[in-house]
Amino acid sequence: MQAIVMTGTGSADVLEMVNLPEPHPAPGPGEVLVRIAAAGVNFMDIGVRQGMAWTEMPNPKILGVEGAGRIIAAGPDVSMAVGQRVAWVYAPGSYSEKIILPEAALVPIPDGVDDGTAAAIMMQGLTASHFATDFHPVQAGEIALVHAAAGGLGLLLTQIIRKRGGSVIGRVSSADKVAIAMEAGADHVIVDTKGDFASQVLALTRGEGVHIVYDGSGPTTFQGSIDSLRRSGTLCWYGPVLGGPGPLDIMSLPRSIKLGYATFFDHIHSPELLWKHAARLFDWVVRGDLKVRIGGIYPLADASRAHREMESRATTGKLLLIP
Repeated sequence: MQAIVMTGTGSADVLEMVNLPEPHPAPGPGEVLVRIAAAGVNFMDIGVRQGMAWTEMPNPKILGVEGAGRIIAAGPDVSMAVGQRVAWVYAPGSYSEKIILPEAALVPIPDGVDDGTAAAIMMQGLTASHFATDFHPVQAGEIALVHAAAGGLGLLLTQIIRKRGGSVIGRVSSADKVAIAMEAGADHVIVDTKGDFASQVLALTRGEGVHIVYDGSGPTTFQGSIDSLRRSGTLCWYGPVLGGPGPLDIMSLPRSIKLGYATFFDHIHSPELLWKHAARLFDWVVRGDLKVRIGGIYPLADASRAHREMESRATTGKLLLIP
């Protein structure tokens, strides 16, 4: 079978398509063999490629953690049937044609959701769900600042905030992304690449600032995000690939604001929660309440190109690899 491995740590050039033996041994108790229909590309994959995670796993290793496909074989003690379409959110080795997975890591895909959409919504959809319904449950009338508002996560997060009765100020890196963020429901969109956006946020909120900032854009935006908050506002910081703000004197924080680092594993820390929250996302998609934008579809062999284009910040929506 074909798979994308990283041969070392570094740029996208370390990614290589290889032919590997079929998964062996056969699925064990509680495991299934899945033929992958689509794999999601995430900033987490770039972090792994750059040596920020999975360092205990020797190279070459298969990248990717998210996807959708169909069960083609099952081991003992499995309740899902061969032929069932399934999706997953954290399964190392998903840049491949086939993968053996524990049944507990899988969720069934309903008939009204295609494989590409299912693969696209797992990581970013569950993360957006955590941010807006758990980490800071958005209330009707609240105003949120969403960084990277035209990215896959930003687009889903904007829709969930609006669904909960909040309004959104989006920040994007170029003018050609404004319409995409507005289409998802952003009330206002700021174009900024240098982290100089707080004055515009304050002007849009009559000097009060926003209730919540969702910031995964790295150190460049940290101070601007703090400056954009109103009294007792909350900064949701996420995304380790671009790094953190450095040492922080907690007594220097202004206006009684609250800071936290949000990770989606705290949203799905059991199989039951994974099923519950994924089922809610799929239900929103089927009803038309949540639209998933696929920003790029690449053959599996073009994984390095997908990584380069994601790193360039030129992409919008979700990127998928198709074996």
